[in-house]
Amino acid sequence: MSRVRGFPENGELVVCTVKNVKNFGAFVTLDEYDDKEGFVHVRDVATGWVKYIRDFIREGQKIVCKVLGVDSSKGHIDLSLKSVNEHQKREKIQQWKNEKKAEKLVEIIAERMSISVDDAYDEFGNELLEVYETLYGAFESAVAYREEFLEDFSGDWIETFIEVAEENVAPPMVQIDAILEMSSSSPDGMELVKSSLLKGLEAADGADVEITCVGCPKYRLVVCASEYKEAEEILKDVSNCAIEDLISKGGTATLKRESK
Repeated sequence: MSRVRGFPENGELVVCTVKNVKNFGAFVTLDEYDDKEGFVHVRDVATGWVKYIRDFIREGQKIVCKVLGVDSSKGHIDLSLKSVNEHQKREKIQQWKNEKKAEKLVEIIAERMSISVDDAYDEFGNELLEVYETLYGAFESAVAYREEFLEDFSGDWIETFIEVAEENVAPPMVQIDAILEMSSSSPDGMELVKSSLLKGLEAADGADVEITCVGCPKYRLVVCASEYKEAEEILKDVSNCAIEDLISKGGTATLKRESK
């Protein structure tokens, strides 16, 4: 979240900057929490035995940690680096970058309205944070759902907010995926599968669709769209076309949705 002044919650993922590395652990500052100091014990740096801690963490490094415990009275924040996987790290870093961008956009709005940044947060920023949890989410909503946004909020800031949002933020996209299992016992089976997959892509009709092999006979189908309903319809059209085409050629094909 933006402009946070308190302490993080247990289990929360936080972006940190490594300040001082010792043999027993590393001292870091929490970028989203006014550079409050946290500590990563050597046992929480990596799985297994850590012989040289600087093989895993070093001064000046930007890392993502999981909050293990908070003692606000003493200002202690215990963190774990090993508890965060690569996917979580990428998502958190992107969220952090988006929020930094959103904060800059609030500054632009404040300048155009000839008010201070603090006044901008008092007038609309804090309310948007309560509703959307992230400022960037509010900007995305203003772009993607302009009319609804105008119905939900009011004030002298609305017009400028939407103007800045449309100038700087792309409409949000959702992504869904599934696995197509495609096989054929025909001598030219691979070519038949390839042909059927291409048929499926043609059914996308220009939509953002990607099919990649994850190990025969499995192919990952990824669809990006502005809304989940639209993405689901595209996935259905593409997969049905590919499956029906291969089956008509004597092959076998099924669609499987992966559990998250």
